[in-house]
Amino acid sequence: MLLWASLLFLAPVSGQLATAPKPTISLHPPWTTVFKGETVNLTCDGFHFYAPEKIKWYRHFLGRETQIETLGNTFQVHSSGDYRCQAEGSQLSNPVRLHFSSDPLILQAPDAVFEGDMFVLRCKKRGKEKLIAVKYTYNGKVISNSNKTLDLLIPQASSNNGGYYQCIGSVEGNYMFRSSTKVIKIQELFPRPKLTVTASQPTEGNSVNLSCETQLPLERSDTQLHFVFFRDNEVILSDWSRSPEFQITTIWREDSGSYWCGAETMTHSVHKRSLPLQIQVQRIPVSGVLLETQPQEGHVVEGETLILVCSVAEGTGDTTFSWHREDTKESLGRKSQRSQKAELRIPVTSESHAGEYYCTADNGYGHIRSEVVNITVRSPPGNRSGLIAGGATGVSLSILLAAALLFCCWHQRKSETPLSQSLNLPSHASEALLSTGDGFLKNRIRSPPTPGLRESAHPTCPAAVELQQLYSNVHRKEGDLVYSEIQIIQQGEEKETNTSRTSLEDKCASVIYSEVKRQLSGDSAGMVRCKDEEAMESYENVPHKTCP
Repeated sequence: MLLWASLLFLAPVSGQLATAPKPTISLHPPWTTVFKGETVNLTCDGFHFYAPEKIKWYRHFLGRETQIETLGNTFQVHSSGDYRCQAEGSQLSNPVRLHFSSDPLILQAPDAVFEGDMFVLRCKKRGKEKLIAVKYTYNGKVISNSNKTLDLLIPQASSNNGGYYQCIGSVEGNYMFRSSTKVIKIQELFPRPKLTVTASQPTEGNSVNLSCETQLPLERSDTQLHFVFFRDNEVILSDWSRSPEFQITTIWREDSGSYWCGAETMTHSVHKRSLPLQIQVQRIPVSGVLLETQPQEGHVVEGETLILVCSVAEGTGDTTFSWHREDTKESLGRKSQRSQKAELRIPVTSESHAGEYYCTADNGYGHIRSEVVNITVRSPPGNRSGLIAGGATGVSLSILLAAALLFCCWHQRKSETPLSQSLNLPSHASEALLSTGDGFLKNRIRSPPTPGLRESAHPTCPAAVELQQLYSNVHRKEGDLVYSEIQIIQQGEEKETNTSRTSLEDKCASVIYSEVKRQLSGDSAGMVRCKDEEAMESYENVPHKTCP
């Protein structure tokens, strides 16, 4: 709030002129009591922006009022009375009382004394006789007795200095004179400031404006004040400033407390503080807790980063976010921050991270839980081709072992050669192949075909065989690789001469045929036949020769 100025300027209010300025009267010399025959100059002040051409003066004495108009704002007076002035369109000033005395000794004092003022009282003798010593009394008690100075100086007036004053003067010959008693009133420079606030119960996160309101009198309108703001008598919110306004840009619940402000003159002569004002900051409880993922919808590829974002629709202040797994009852982490959103990062995901997740948020009113989000972890796309192409992985090694077993089964149908001899492996190795762990080829090795089925309708091709599952412990999805048939036709050694070798064996030496098939909806198994053109075209990353 801006301080009241000494003037109220003309401004339109409801189509009419607002209240005009109110002038003040100053005295020269500055005494309200003088001897008869002396002159006092009155000046009508308070017109900072224009100089009125004419001033009306009003004198009120013994129930009678007279009016005088002057050019300019100065008026010389010689008579006692209460004087007021007025410019055209202005209000009447406050009255100034002058007393022209015929007493031999008078006590002179200024017209108005305000808090913090330095003021002087003067004891004055009529005629040519000079005072050689002066005593001053305050409320009947002597407060000063000096033969060096005739004036009483009060360096800084306060309310305690108000009361009844009198002077006693001594002249040569030990003659003493007493003045009349004069009442000195110490006027308040400005009232106790009042602290106002835009909202005494603001909501967290909002701004709050504080105002230190007070008012200077017209006679001291040019006095400069500065202001300070405090909380709980300990926290200084601002330095001393000429602005009576202070803004708390963002207020939080811990800012609740007792606030007050102080106002002081630039000379530090007058200092006053406001009464305390309680400000209770309100907090909005959290609501609308939501767990989101990046990538979206909880689908993440193994090895990628998974980000769990916990947010609230409403809620202020410091919020504690925590992340949990629903299926394992595991607590993953916690963060406390002044925000409506927080993130938890899982840098590298694996199959073990698949499951159900949720988060909670709490800002002091209890935990609010989000809905459960299901996280799925998929293998990288490159791992599927590796099942066919082979490589250094355990899955690729299993494919090669499966190929060897299929070849042995085919060779046994022709030669009934034991498995270990066909692969040129020890017997315990062939047994190990037949008992591969983790479900791979476990109980999946097919028995040799019956004699009745050994000869195919196509003598140049193996008989039709049913495709078998590669795994028994993998969660399948539609379109994933689930079946594979590998056929091996081995050529005899180059030095061997066997005239009974078929043309197929000659032309398809060291050929590995691989059929990859994806299970579609409604298909429970796949069949592969040599005559399938499509099967021949699906060979990938396997060296082969075309069958006749």
